[in-house]
Formats: sequence, structure tokens, C-alpha cells
Amino acid sequence: MPDNLFIPSVDLRVGALEEYNRRQKERAAQHKQRPKPRPCITLTRQYGCQGYPVAERVCELMNKRTGEPWLLIDRAVLDEVAQRHNISRDLLEGLGEKNTLLADVLATFSPRWVHSQDCFQLLCKHVVSLAEQGNVVIMELGGAIITRHFEHAHHFRMFASQQYKVRTIAQRLKLSEEDAEALVLKQQRKRDDFVRDFLHCNDHDPLLYDLLINNERAGIEQIADTIVQFVLDGEQ
Repeated sequence: MPDNLFIPSVDLRVGALEEYNRRQKERAAQHKQRPKPRPCITLTRQYGCQGYPVAERVCELMNKRTGEPWLLIDRAVLDEVAQRHNISRDLLEGLGEKNTLLADVLATFSPRWVHSQDCFQLLCKHVVSLAEQGNVVIMELGGAIITRHFEHAHHFRMFASQQYKVRTIAQRLKLSEEDAEALVLKQQRKRDDFVRDFLHCNDHDPLLYDLLINNERAGIEQIADTIVQFVLDGEQ
């Protein structure tokens, strides 16, 4: 899939996930009462926008500004973790443990996927659990919809004109504009179908987001700076 060309090393991020989980367990053990949840950031995009570079930069900036580790989570990471049984048992088994909000969140979805889409249910549990812990940037995965109940979650969406998205994909994948346009339409349709079929929502709805950002008018650094400042201002 073309998106793989833009996804940072999965191995590195799985390792970061292990370390993140270890630190979270240590932090929980140090508090008799549950600490205030750290912020969670969700980032979605129209296909062709520069979502992964922005998400990476947001993590870097939040690391520096908060002095705490931040983690980028996307489908590639969760898929890889699920395939590594020694990691998934060690690491993911406790992600939803004693999660008092999990049942309420999952109950808002149609029961259709609970019995017929076990993989997606598992994915949702992991995303919800990571979001509850905070200090994560959730890229795609229906994050804005799945975590909409969390007050500490901040939601952002990137969009651009069709011409910009086609031109960007053509340059990044070295395709003709005709092939790039066909790819943009195909991939966007797949994303829209996924959200509609599994979450029964339309992730183009602006009311889901704290901020909509035009990728055609702003570059990676400016978008990342805007997101970080918005989140930090809201946490004060």
C-alpha cells in the first residue's frame, strides 16, 4: 500500500510502545490515586495530506515542551504488535485492564461489529486504552470518533484541495497526475467506507474536531506548531 512509504519504522515505534507501557506502569504504581490524565491528540487527514510527518513532528515538539515521552500510534504499530504474540501478551494484555470508561465508549457503536469484526473491536480497545493513558498522538484509526468521550483528547483534521493532494501524491510516488488522481480517489473512498461501515459516522464532519487545518496553506512545521500550542494552551 502506498502509505507504507510515508510511515516511520514500525520496529522503532513498537520498541517505543514497550518502553512507554513500562513507564506508565511505574507511574501508576507511584500514585495511590489515579493521576490527572495526560492530553491525547488525534490527527486525521484527507488522503494526500502530509499526516505522518506532522504527527511525528507533533510528538517531537510535545516531548520537548512537556519534558515527558510522547508516542505516535497508528494502524501499522497495532498490527505489528498483534502479530508478535510475545509482545502482545506482555504488553497489550493490560492496556484495557480496569478501564472504567471502555464499556461506555464501545457501547456507543453498533453491536454489529462486536460479534462479526473481532479484529476491529480489539483495535478499538487498544486505541481507547492508550488514549485514556494520554501522551499519545493517534494517527487515523477513527481516533477522533473513538475517543470523543475523553475530555483530555484534542482532535485535528488536515484537508486540502483535490489539485494539491493529486500533485503531492504524484511527486511523492513519482506517478503521472492521472494515476495520482485515481489513487487519491480510491484511497479516500476506502477511508470513507471504513469509517461509515465500522463506526457509522462521517469523519468529514467538522463538529468532530477542535481545529481544521488546510495543508495547502500551511507546511509541516507550521501545522505541528499550531497543534502543539493549541493543546498546551488548553491544558493550562
